[in-house]
Parts: sequence; structure tokens; C-alpha cells
Amino acid sequence: MTEARVIGIDVGGTKIAAGIVRFPSGERGPARVVPTKAERAGQAVLDDVLRLARELATPSQKSGGNVSAIGLGICELVNRTGQLASANCIDWLRLPVCETLLAIAPTVLEADVRAAATAEYCLGAGRPFRDFLYVTVGTGISSCLVLNGEPYLGARGLTGTMASTPLGVACERCDHTSRRTLEEIASGPALVARFKSVGGKAESGQEVLRAAHSGDALARRVVESAGEAVGSQVGLLVSALDPEAVVVGGGLGLSEGAYWDHFVASTRRHIYSDLQRELPILRAETGADAGWLGAAVRAARNLKLINAENSI
Repeated sequence: MTEARVIGIDVGGTKIAAGIVRFPSGERGPARVVPTKAERAGQAVLDDVLRLARELATPSQKSGGNVSAIGLGICELVNRTGQLASANCIDWLRLPVCETLLAIAPTVLEADVRAAATAEYCLGAGRPFRDFLYVTVGTGISSCLVLNGEPYLGARGLTGTMASTPLGVACERCDHTSRRTLEEIASGPALVARFKSVGGKAESGQEVLRAAHSGDALARRVVESAGEAVGSQVGLLVSALDPEAVVVGGGLGLSEGAYWDHFVASTRRHIYSDLQRELPILRAETGADAGWLGAAVRAARNLKLINAENSI
């Protein structure tokens, strides 16, 4: 098979990460990372993505090889035909995203969580399994069910929003109904907001984790309750979907200490059947590179640069 060079790009709420992968060998270069600054207009973010793609393509072209494709993962809904279907974080709905990147190479768009799940199936902790649940916990929280090695798309391609719907459970004692979403309780920005609301000082979820690890009782309460909340939702998904394993990525999902410990314990406690309760719960092995690696694999597969069953 002829060698193909594919750029993978992961556009998240906090950062844009990108790198280049050679197929079929799977050889990959180091990632380049720039801040997303998602509060800007969508065009400004797209300009940064195009600039990053050009920077990666230039050395490849100088060495005598053109870039064959670009895989672009984004923290938005992407439908079954590869079209953007939301603008919750990055407003690209009215922009010619793939057409802009076509100046470099044909581009395939994918939801970031499905791209990351693909990377884990091909290169990471998901390799031993055909069916597993991938969960990412960071700036946002989302999930992807992998079935027979492929991300499950659903009827409209809109899977993954496990943490965006208000929970809406009324307390029988005080009659208060919380309308917060899981992301407002347990994501990175949520940890910061909740810690600050009780007098703490932090600018990132990782700072809250460090404060909890250092013995700050308020930070520890925030972190432990966040892990508990995510675990309750993942336990529900395990009970409903019956995967072989759960693979967890994202900045918070890969963290050590109270968040992870309470998440795992809560997940197992909220699983209904004893037959499922001891399933493997694993940290993602592709780490922070999962999104751009998976986006590159999706592009290579969709454009027939590698076989669909290729696990690199």
C-alpha cells in the first residue's frame, strides 16, 4: 500500500491539538498545541486551524510527500453525513470549514469524542475489545459507544451528549429541584466555578485537583462529589449498554487521586447487575493525543487510504 500522510486536528473548548500520521505504518510526529480561545468568532478559530494545518503540511511537502487528507475532530455534534449539527462551543455552522481546508487536502469532519474513541480502539486501551464505552471528562463531558470496532452513530449521528441535559431530580425533603447538567457539576470549568463559590481560588480544573490533593477540604469536597456524579451516569450507561469495558480519557478522566477514585467507586456502585460490576474501567492510553490521532484515522479510513479493519 502506498504511504499516505494525514494531518489530524482536534478542536476542543480549551486547545487545538494537531499532528501528522503516516499510514499504513502509524508513524506519527509530535503534536502541536495552541489555545482555542473559543470565545472568539468562529472564523478566527478556523483561521488558526488553517494556519496550523499549513505549518504541518509544509515540512511534508519539502521532503517530497504531499498530505493526502486532513481529519478534523471538533467538540460539536456531527451528523451521519459528516456535517456540523451544533454550535455550542465553536460557531462553524455557516462557515465552509472543509472547503477551506481543501486548499491543503480533502478533509473529513468528525465529533471529537468519536475520533478519540477510534484512537483508543486502534492504538490504546480499547484494542482488546470489540465493544466498549469511551468516556471523556475535561472541559466537557461526553461518551461514545464503540460496537464491533466502530463508533455508534445513532439514527442522526448525534450521540455522545451524556452530560448536557439537566438532571431535574426533586428533593423529597425540601422540594428543591436541581436543573444543573452533569457538565455544570463535574467538568473542568465546573470544578473551578464550584470551588470559587465556596471561597476557593483556582483558574483551572487541574488547580482544583491539586488543592484537593494538598489537603484543602473544600476542594476535596468539590472533587469527590464531581467524581461521584460522573460515576453515577457512567454506571447507568453500563447497565443500559452492557459494554465489555469502559475507557476514560480527557484531562480529568486521566487524573490521579480523589476524582478518579470516587468516579470508579461510584460507577461500580451504580451498576445494576453483579455480572457487570467488575468490568474493566481503564484510563485511555493515547492520552492528550487521542483526538487528533483518531481524527487522522477516521480521515484515512473514510477516504480509503487504509482498510477499515486496519488497527495500525
